[in-house]
Amino acid sequence: MTPGGQRLLRVGRVSLLWRPRALAVGLGALMLALGLALLLLGTGTMQLSPAQVLSVLSGSGQDPVANRILQYVRLPRLLTAACVGAALGMAGAAFQSISRNALGSPDVIGFTTGAATGAIALLVFGTPGAFDTAAAAVATGMLTALAVLLLSGRGGAGGGYRLVLIGIGVGAVLIGLNTLLLAKGALDRVMSAQLWLAGSLNARNWGHVWIAGTGLMLFAPVLVALSRRLAVLEMGEDMARQLGLPVAATRIMTVVTAVGLTSLATAAAGPIAFIALATPQIARALSRSSDVPMVTGALCGAVLMLAADLISQVASFGLVMPIGLVTGSLGGAYLLLVLTRRDGLR
Repeated sequence: MTPGGQRLLRVGRVSLLWRPRALAVGLGALMLALGLALLLLGTGTMQLSPAQVLSVLSGSGQDPVANRILQYVRLPRLLTAACVGAALGMAGAAFQSISRNALGSPDVIGFTTGAATGAIALLVFGTPGAFDTAAAAVATGMLTALAVLLLSGRGGAGGGYRLVLIGIGVGAVLIGLNTLLLAKGALDRVMSAQLWLAGSLNARNWGHVWIAGTGLMLFAPVLVALSRRLAVLEMGEDMARQLGLPVAATRIMTVVTAVGLTSLATAAAGPIAFIALATPQIARALSRSSDVPMVTGALCGAVLMLAADLISQVASFGLVMPIGLVTGSLGGAYLLLVLTRRDGLR
């Protein structure tokens, strides 16, 4: 059977419904991510060939300098980028689904800014460590999500334009608060916080990999499990209720899970624009599927993040360019494209 381009695989009493095009897109994104990873591991002050990279990764490398560079510098940076991109891709798909709006991504509706608030406060006034920063980011990210949900839910409506507009307003308030925190801090701490706010993969270590990877391990399975509910919810809340879907519980679980992913991704690499905004739309366009693109979104998010990292290193004009500048520039152009398309906003 092929309803809507789907295929049904039946083995005994077990049935699996899958979409060949979405599977092809996912496999293609995975192969592209592996190719970009190979290029990134060889890119830097010390250039390494793909053969050298593979020999080091396989444990047969004879150059101790190359071994140390890959093990302690490039591999943590690469894995952090991939995990952060995948997390933001899934979070963007979740937020765009519950808001039914192409602008419903965490960096637009204030959740990324809220997660950054706790991290900035710790960087400026506390004694920041990688895991302390992650805890602070998650705490303020959850508080921001709670505020947005409560404000957007007044009057019985919690999605669509209202969620986006209230999220933008809350994000604007938090930007002012973040600026105030920076103005009150010591100069050296403020400089460190400003570098973090630019969104950077420089000096990433295995602690940052654990933060972003833990977020994926904890929250990604939950979002994948919720994707069927979200697909029903996209048809409208009244229809979802008639089909027996617990709308309020689904929305709360989705927001909490997606905010957790966003907060930990932000703690690992700083605020990263564009990835969560564009990835779900790109995944939907490529797969031509009506399902919420959780898995394909994660893979496409990792590809975009790795590609942006490669651009930041290759086309940096001799400067150490934060990846946030690259994704921010791409995100601005993409946002203009979405806004000017007649069907760009759902």
